[in-house]
Amino acid sequence: MARLELNSIDQLAGGAGATSDILYELGVMYAVGRDVEQNLIEAHKWFNIAAFRGSESAARYRRELADEMSSLEVAAAQRQAREWISLH
Repeated sequence: MARLELNSIDQLAGGAGATSDILYELGVMYAVGRDVEQNLIEAHKWFNIAAFRGSESAARYRRELADEMSSLEVAAAQRQAREWISLH
């Protein structure tokens, strides 16, 4: 199975036009390592952005992930989410 490149992920996210469903799916991809290397910080970031855009499922999974992460990891994910949101 091919791994997605970072540019492909940016295209999937679609910037300001990305739906909460697409952003949620990016979170799932990173949480389970589907087509990308598993990365809980990235998963939390995408769930956070999807929750910001109104996804209740993303908010729930973000909370569950946070329980498995260190406070430094959660802070990094939140920082990355804020940066993404400010750019898009």
